[in-house]
Amino acid sequence: MRQPPICSPAAALLDRVRTEIGIDWDDDEIAASSPRAVPLPSRLAVSDLAWASVRAAGLAAGIGTPPDPVRIAAAYRSDRMLTVDGVAPDVWSPFSGFWRSRDGWVRTHGNYAHHAARLLAGLDLAAGSGAADVAAVIAGTTTSEAVATITATGGLAVPVLPESPRTNARLRATPLLEVIRSGGADAAPPAARDQDHGSRPLAGIRVLDLTRVIAGPVCTRTLALLGADVLRVDPPHLDEPDWQHLDTGHGKRSILLDARTGRFQELLDRADVVVLGYRPSSLATLGISPDALAARHPGLVIAQLSAWGADAPGRAGFDSLVQAESGIALIESPDGDRPGTLPAQALDHSAGYLLAAAITGLLRRRRREGGTWIIRTSLRRIAAELLGMPRASEPEPEQTMDPSAHTASFDVDGTTLITAGPALPGLAFAAPHRWGSDQPAW
Repeated sequence: MRQPPICSPAAALLDRVRTEIGIDWDDDEIAASSPRAVPLPSRLAVSDLAWASVRAAGLAAGIGTPPDPVRIAAAYRSDRMLTVDGVAPDVWSPFSGFWRSRDGWVRTHGNYAHHAARLLAGLDLAAGSGAADVAAVIAGTTTSEAVATITATGGLAVPVLPESPRTNARLRATPLLEVIRSGGADAAPPAARDQDHGSRPLAGIRVLDLTRVIAGPVCTRTLALLGADVLRVDPPHLDEPDWQHLDTGHGKRSILLDARTGRFQELLDRADVVVLGYRPSSLATLGISPDALAARHPGLVIAQLSAWGADAPGRAGFDSLVQAESGIALIESPDGDRPGTLPAQALDHSAGYLLAAAITGLLRRRRREGGTWIIRTSLRRIAAELLGMPRASEPEPEQTMDPSAHTASFDVDGTTLITAGPALPGLAFAAPHRWGSDQPAW
């Protein structure tokens, strides 16, 4: 009888992932899963979460060698490792941050220009207003008033709240990785592409990537690292910051294409995997919800990532907002007053690696069993898992890291790009393509 390898929080999480995606990893590989702490100092168990997430992706791909904990930390902080022609990009907008209100704190996200414009509109500020103007308006309102006015115009803001043990316990009673099978064994893979290819286990697998902003792109970047042909699809009307795509676009091709076109449907007809990162309500409007895709495309593996999960299908969100509303920001307060943050956008990165592990494992199951597979998770569900893991009263001291040992360098159309290297051992990234620079074809 298999004994549960519960010897560390990381091992316990790996055991749960193994059960949920139905892959029989070796107990010894799981039990020895945390030889050294990942240097991501936090009161919460970010180290264990990061280790287990990356290790799960490796084990699902048949990579027995444990990852380097320092390399994991570098990968989770990839935005801090990134340079474009020797310059580190400014990755945070002045409209993304914590703002003190009359009765608490508000967290906003304005990295995209359209979100910043809606934030200003919600606060009745003119275009061209700055962070000081935002601070002054929010300081004169209550938290609930500020959040309501910003979100009413489509801006992104949440209250900074204490953790809710009852809510988190309810979420932890649901799967971390929700796996649903539809169709029988007759729902076969699209073609003989679905084969093992040694150290590149996903070679020949075609992945349509409909994601943006860290979590989804980390997932599909990992699939590309494992050999998949990943085609990222963005709508023509939504710009993407160049640095953001270069940070997570390794090994992918990138196209601009409306999902309502016949050409998109042709790409979909020949895909093995679709990864969805947009709001569930928006996907349903476009007719590409997981259920709709499963009904029309037998044999497909469909992965869906959202910020807030099934409870809020129409709600947009980002890692920073989920940290603030879930209670993480107050737990990580540096002084007991001001909200703090995790040492990396750990909800995003962990969701990406865990989703990649699930997709890789389900492709293997599809090969054996047939069927159409849907896998779902959310940043809020990842947050609940982290909040249920052991925590410390104070974070460990920050460690000095030599970044040169954990970076990769590329020439991207004449631009010198330095990024964090891959967290999975024994593999190397291919260079990212320029955003939107490829043709819509497999």
